[in-house]
Amino acid sequence: QVQLVESGGGLVQAGGSLRVSCAASGFIFRRYPMAWFRQVPGNEREFVAAISWNGGNTVAADSVKGRFTISRDNDKKTVTLQMTSLKPEDTGVYYCATRVNDYAPGGRIPATASEYDYWGQGIQVTVSS
Repeated sequence: QVQLVESGGGLVQAGGSLRVSCAASGFIFRRYPMAWFRQVPGNEREFVAAISWNGGNTVAADSVKGRFTISRDNDKKTVTLQMTSLKPEDTGVYYCATRVNDYAPGGRIPATASEYDYWGQGIQVTVSS
């Protein structure tokens, strides 16, 4: 079965950097887009960034453009979110996600939570002021 396992979160001061990674298994990783979302209690899950099946295209939320970079390694079946210039408002649980069902190879990169059908368990990122 599809499994997504996040790692690398933690506590960092504002202005610092942190990297979160997601290890995937149970599906043909190189065929599907991958994304990162985040959520804080009481709020909906928020799109952060996504990457196409081959890493050739990425999309990112305006709030993280220029600070966060998403990348993937199809040989290692991992997707990584490198976060720099972190702000307290970046605090949240970060989730890795993929869209496998009903996805046409080479299609556009989904950017809403409802378009993704498999999720990791999430990992906490806390940015202190």
